Amino acid sequence: MADKKTNFTLREQASILAGLFSFTKKYWKLFTVSVLSMAAVSAISAYLPVIVQRYIDNYLATGDATIGIAIRMSLFYLVFVILKMVLVYLKNYTFKIASELTVATMRNKLYGKVVGLGMRYFDQTPTGSVVSRVTNDTETIKEFWNVFLTFLDGLLNAISIGIAMFALNAQLAWIFMGFIPIVFALIYIYQKYSTIIYGRMRSALSRVNAKLSESITGMTIIQHFNQEERMKREFDVVNQEYVTARKNMFKMNALLLMPAVNLIEAIALFIVLWIFGIRFLENSIANVGMIYAFTSYAKSFFHPIGNMLDSLSVFQDGLVSGSRVMEIINLDEKAPHSNPDATGEITEGKIEINNLSFSYDNENDVLHDISISAQPGETIALVGQTGSGKSSIINILMRFYDYQRGEILIDGQSIRDIPMKTLRQQMGLVLQDSFMFYGDMADNIRMHGMYTDQEIKAAAEFVNADDFIEELDGGYHAKVIEGGATFSTGEKQLISFARTILRSPKILILDEATANIDTETEQKISKGLENMRRGRTTIIIAHRLSTIRDADKIYVLRQGRIIEEGKHDELIEQGGVYYDMYQLQSFQEEEGDYLGE
Repeated sequence: MADKKTNFTLREQASILAGLFSFTKKYWKLFTVSVLSMAAVSAISAYLPVIVQRYIDNYLATGDATIGIAIRMSLFYLVFVILKMVLVYLKNYTFKIASELTVATMRNKLYGKVVGLGMRYFDQTPTGSVVSRVTNDTETIKEFWNVFLTFLDGLLNAISIGIAMFALNAQLAWIFMGFIPIVFALIYIYQKYSTIIYGRMRSALSRVNAKLSESITGMTIIQHFNQEERMKREFDVVNQEYVTARKNMFKMNALLLMPAVNLIEAIALFIVLWIFGIRFLENSIANVGMIYAFTSYAKSFFHPIGNMLDSLSVFQDGLVSGSRVMEIINLDEKAPHSNPDATGEITEGKIEINNLSFSYDNENDVLHDISISAQPGETIALVGQTGSGKSSIINILMRFYDYQRGEILIDGQSIRDIPMKTLRQQMGLVLQDSFMFYGDMADNIRMHGMYTDQEIKAAAEFVNADDFIEELDGGYHAKVIEGGATFSTGEKQLISFARTILRSPKILILDEATANIDTETEQKISKGLENMRRGRTTIIIAHRLSTIRDADKIYVLRQGRIIEEGKHDELIEQGGVYYDMYQLQSFQEEEGDYLGE
């Protein structure tokens, strides 16, 4: 999914913020403690210069200061400083904890949404882009919460100091207030251009992650075909796009953020000192405390505002990340689901597909009026060239995709009237490529289901996988590294068989389950396949036609249509497409045997 959105209207920003703030409700108490502590800190910060100002003007300037007064004023000041430090700790700690918990909740919901999305989303979205949203974008949002801490801190500081300045000298206070419109102008200009820059930067980072994920996944192919240098060049291109976006961000931040605020602060301070110098030159000693207070307020007033502007960079970055996260959370592209009142059961395994048509993009059909039937316990086979629609039929049967026209009945009931959990449990799927998860052998067969070790062993014995498992160091508790890289293709496929048969499905689907296995290994596991098929309705997507000679019916597909159907011998007698395919494979196998000799 392309990241095209780089600029947001105020309404869109409000919508994104509303979505993000919805995750904070659970932790409102922690946020409240942080905000109250922040308000107290701002009040103390505004009051501390007043203490010094009164001490200077009321005691030092008049000559009434004594050691006792100095000690009392110092202790009074120290108490407020210590109280401020304690409140600053409480403010930062509670806010950090609350923001951490909020982002953890968001990441959990995002991951839950991702695993529930339909396959169409993953067909259209690079893996690296999805990973970037779950990891990088949520981490950015964690920093995004600190923006609100800084904004509130700056706002409360500005209000407290503003009140204190007006209490001391309203005329001088208005000088500081006069610079506020300039600050708002800076915010407007920054926000106008920064969203575009941060959108490009986040999009570039997503492409970097996508390229990295693709390269790691296909590393074997890259090295086999000596494509390392080409991949380096391609990665450098996308990496430089990200670097360029970061440079643009640095230029913008260096011009419009803290340096600009420091300039405003210097101008304001210059004006105040100039006024003090003109008006109170002759009586300066009587107003030293006032001078001290306003020079302190100059930094205290503008520094939080500068921090607020500095936080705009994180705000814009977080806004873009928030939009990407909320985009997934708000996606309507859900996995197919059963009807609300679905209560159907699969008891026999009878399959009827009537006039089925299907399109991945809702525009171009890849299946046209498909009609297939299988009686309980029968074996049917789907054959055809690559792209003929065989796997699409399986994807629809497994409810990875929803179909547009036609109907699918299992045991006389619509597939949509069968709960998804029941459907997936009673339909066992063995794919061409078997995937193994990090953990141990038993967990890879159990797949976290409630199955005992005895049931796992029985399933492995049923598919003839127990021999090689028991030879492993640790047996059924032997360690499995990511992807099962230490096991052969045949061994991993046997584990896939055991994983499927453990659930005792009524319907068995073999999607070219032996396509990646050599003939000798296939002969070794054929007994396991034979055991699996016994008493079950079986659908086989066949790679080797010799393996489906005993099928009750064979369907030949071409470009999404059934062009031939019948038993093996019937199709051979017809002398059509199936006959040509079978003769070609027989010749290739004979040629291979001859060359092998």
